[in-house]
Amino acid sequence: MKFIIIANFLRSSIRHLLFTPFRNKKFLTGFTAINILLASTIINPPLSLAETKVRTLKYVGSDACKGCHEKEYDSFMKYAKKSKSFESIERVKKSFTEEQIKECYSCHTTGYGKPGGFVSLEKTPHLKNAGCEVCHGPGEFHVKTMSPRDIKRRMTMKDCEVCHTSERVKAFRYKPMIHGGAH
Repeated sequence: MKFIIIANFLRSSIRHLLFTPFRNKKFLTGFTAINILLASTIINPPLSLAETKVRTLKYVGSDACKGCHEKEYDSFMKYAKKSKSFESIERVKKSFTEEQIKECYSCHTTGYGKPGGFVSLEKTPHLKNAGCEVCHGPGEFHVKTMSPRDIKRRMTMKDCEVCHTSERVKAFRYKPMIHGGAH
């Protein structure tokens, strides 16, 4: 256990030193990009089974994605209805009981009912809307490693159908849109 903690600390420290100056992709040259990818592979080997069992992945909120994925983030915030999904809960709140409202949280917030997910507006305001991690999964490791291996990248209809069930499509007149995250 101590080895894992020390290894993670060393990896994140080295990664921070190497990658922080290169966060703005406009300044990367081909040679620099290749060196960074090679260094990333050495510094960031795939998570071991022991590491994934020791730690529960946590949700970090969509704002954590903005620094590296600015174009996608801006597009998501502008065009995706789910980026403002908590507004739907606010609109119907007066007509529903607390239990009925909680049933809405699983689709209108990020990670509700899961470890590290939305709990309440007071405790987890950064997870109040259905954000990036609803589709891409908890982003804690990806934010730390900046590795594509540590986040879900390819969505399928099964991912959408968690919330976009046939009953809800009929009741709320919406359709599941693969890649409907507006990016």
